[in-house]
Amino acid sequence: MMFWYSHEVSGWGWFGMSVGMILFWALIITALVLLVRAVNRPHEHTHAPAVPTPQQILGERFARGEIDEEEYRRRLEALHAGPLTKS
Repeated sequence: MMFWYSHEVSGWGWFGMSVGMILFWALIITALVLLVRAVNRPHEHTHAPAVPTPQQILGERFARGEIDEEEYRRRLEALHAGPLTKS
């Protein structure tokens, strides 16, 4: 006997297919959202952090109170004067 035309689905079958379809689309949408977020995320730690200049280091030491204003100005002038040369 052939059951060619007898493919009836019960109520539980429709329920199972409906839940399966909802889970399928939820999975697809979640994957797309995660992919878009990963692509649009700014790249962190791709380069070395900027090295502070000697003037910035001197300014930070002055701001923390490690050196006074006279020492700060003296060292700042020495930095602007250029490298020392041996005679």
